[in-house]
Amino acid sequence: MEDPSPFTETTGTARFAAYRELTAAGPVRQVTLFTGVRVWVVAGYDEARALLTHPGVVRSTDEVPHRDVLPAELAAAMNTHLLSANPPEHTRLRALVSAGFTRRRVAELEPRITRLAGGFADAMAAAATGPDSAPGTGSAPPGGTAESSAPVDLVARYANPLPVAVIAELVGVPATDRDAFRHWSSIVSYGAVYPADVWVGATREMVDYLRGLIAAKQARPADDLLSALLAVRAESGDRLSVDELTSMVFLLLAAGHETTAHLIGTATYRLLTAPDRLALLRAEPDRLPGAIEELLRLDGPVQSTIPAWTTTEVRLGEVTIPAGQVVLAAVLAANRDPRRYAEPDRLDLDRPPAQHLAFGHGIHHCLGAPLARLEARIALRTLLDRFPRLRLADPDTEPERHPALLFNGLRALPVRLH
Repeated sequence: MEDPSPFTETTGTARFAAYRELTAAGPVRQVTLFTGVRVWVVAGYDEARALLTHPGVVRSTDEVPHRDVLPAELAAAMNTHLLSANPPEHTRLRALVSAGFTRRRVAELEPRITRLAGGFADAMAAAATGPDSAPGTGSAPPGGTAESSAPVDLVARYANPLPVAVIAELVGVPATDRDAFRHWSSIVSYGAVYPADVWVGATREMVDYLRGLIAAKQARPADDLLSALLAVRAESGDRLSVDELTSMVFLLLAAGHETTAHLIGTATYRLLTAPDRLALLRAEPDRLPGAIEELLRLDGPVQSTIPAWTTTEVRLGEVTIPAGQVVLAAVLAANRDPRRYAEPDRLDLDRPPAQHLAFGHGIHHCLGAPLARLEARIALRTLLDRFPRLRLADPDTEPERHPALLFNGLRALPVRLH
């Protein structure tokens, strides 16, 4: 019997069913991935938390897609970052990056994110004006008051471009380059799903662009994160190398915006399929921060952590994983562990606060979590305010998801706004 593969399932129903089948025999199980690699998948909540803090589990810079054909200089330029580092190098990198990527810098983005969300909402409303709009209503105005609207893809028009614009502004990527960056990151972020030549080509183009951007910021610093990272020095005089800078910006622009885009898409879908909870959120908007945490738990943007290696025997619950094994935490499964959460498959806006693993745990807890939460809050608040009759264009058809090892997101989400 073949191992169930949630990573290649392209609907949420099938993906979560595969996780339930995968973990039916226990929270820790060895399987063969769609890439052919044999790994230990840790799907229990307690076991996953233990894995993510175990000193005998380390990350490797070799764990990149198509590494057999990826030139060494490209591997260094894209993979010398926090997620692939271990202490003490991880400690050094995190301290340097945190000095530039501060909570104050994130908080100062709120007015700009709000304006960007409003602009993309207006553009989406304009795109929704179509042949099946209500007779005599003409074009729908920004925010939309027409009786009917043509279907519009919320992922393509809103969930994807908003985080791209936010991250680009944060880092200092010119607006004219954002479409190219979105194209590169949509390939690079999905790794083994793409043929080696396509993936390596996109990686090279992204790295070449980032090196040029770094050179431009060195010559003319600006009020952006990349300029701040270039200026950061530790008390010892230590600073980020060029490979560390390109890798960190790659991580922010690719992984950072990809996860936030998926969060906005899946969160909107989950709310539209739960009209009673959507109505509650409209009536009590102060619930939104808590609702985002529940949506992160229920259907978060990350399927699993980056694969790691065991350097010693690792005991997780009743299972001992030998040294020298590849391991990963199945975040989506752990966040629905019935031993941790009552009715784990239900969207419950009254669920007592309980720490989820959507942003990881331990030293690799996501540095960009505050920004992701802020963007999601503004994005959902804007949708709720602008489109009181927002609904699925085809409620009987479940949206397709990306096949992927790391990410969990919708390819498209057709909606009607008015």
